[in-house]
Amino acid sequence: MGDLTHFDDHGNARMVDVSDKDITERVAVAKGLVRMEPATLALIASGQASKGDVLSVAQLAGIMGAKKTPDLIPLCHPLALTKVTVDLRLLPDDNAVEITATCKLKGRTGVEMEALTAVSVAALTVYDMCKAVDKGMVIEHIRLEHKSGGKSGTYQRG
Repeated sequence: MGDLTHFDDHGNARMVDVSDKDITERVAVAKGLVRMEPATLALIASGQASKGDVLSVAQLAGIMGAKKTPDLIPLCHPLALTKVTVDLRLLPDDNAVEITATCKLKGRTGVEMEALTAVSVAALTVYDMCKAVDKGMVIEHIRLEHKSGGKSGTYQRG
């Protein structure tokens, strides 16, 4: 395990200097789940939620979240993302919505935080749009599934 890069020698927080890193294509994929009551999932599937189309709104919110990551996470670099996708899939057997976000760019630093933020914001949007009928929803298992590019190479969750 390496050193924590967001602290200087005196323990002060710092943004990592990436100016000497090579520009490479970087991709990150993150996933997460929102578990809910079967009736809530049915409401989402039918498109009859009182606040509107839950999946479409959550998809847009996730994309916006990826783009706003440096405004939300203090030491993240502002990045020129070249691709952000957020896919939401109903899992009826698990009473859940699965969220997958993919972020991509050519740059000097990775896009893991952007993908994780996209999933988190999409999940929070699902919760917000359905909380009137199901306050017991659970957001869980937000995780990095894949990252590639850069000096540290490829990571794939096992």
